[in-house]
Amino acid sequence: MPKTIGIIRAITNLRDVHLTFNLAPSDDEDFFPEWFQDPLPELTDAERLRCDQLRERYQYYQTAGAITESTVNLILVAPLLELLGVFQPPYLVRGEKYIKVAIEDRDQILEGLIDVLVMQEQLWLVVLESKRYGFSVMQALPQTLSYMMGNPSDGAPAYGLITTGEDYLFVKLDAQGGRYDLSDKLTLSKRRENELYQVVQVLKRLIKLGNG
Repeated sequence: MPKTIGIIRAITNLRDVHLTFNLAPSDDEDFFPEWFQDPLPELTDAERLRCDQLRERYQYYQTAGAITESTVNLILVAPLLELLGVFQPPYLVRGEKYIKVAIEDRDQILEGLIDVLVMQEQLWLVVLESKRYGFSVMQALPQTLSYMMGNPSDGAPAYGLITTGEDYLFVKLDAQGGRYDLSDKLTLSKRRENELYQVVQVLKRLIKLGNG
């Protein structure tokens, strides 16, 4: 009988991910063009204004100290998804997600529950508490890849977005090919540039890809 282990206990670093799932970072510069390749979807003036408002809101809450993932969901992530229109049909957004991943050659089953928003099983939004993860989205990459590996797929790539509210990291996973790649880290910490614009542009593109 397979032994069931919590993902957070079994997967603690990228080496664990690579060995457990036979995954490797892609060395192909053309593997993940979706996050940067022009032209990214245009933003309307109203969308840019809303991004500016959300950035200012986050900075306001940040002055009060570390922000929990539930607060980030309320003040930033949910409004972003509303802006993108994904709370309406035909989209389906779900909160906490239970995942089981069978590791056949080890006779193990990894399982876990994450604070994640899943849209159409293709796009995962993982929200972290910045205090817990030391303000590093990279700290959550091993578990995020593990959860994405548990996502049923028809062979199409899956995409993820890891965020603390301040920092944003996009992930592309080709589970069948055993490859993944990352975007550059986008952040709200820049004084003169709102990189939330690009976050929304990339999300628009990925949502469109999910629609076929």
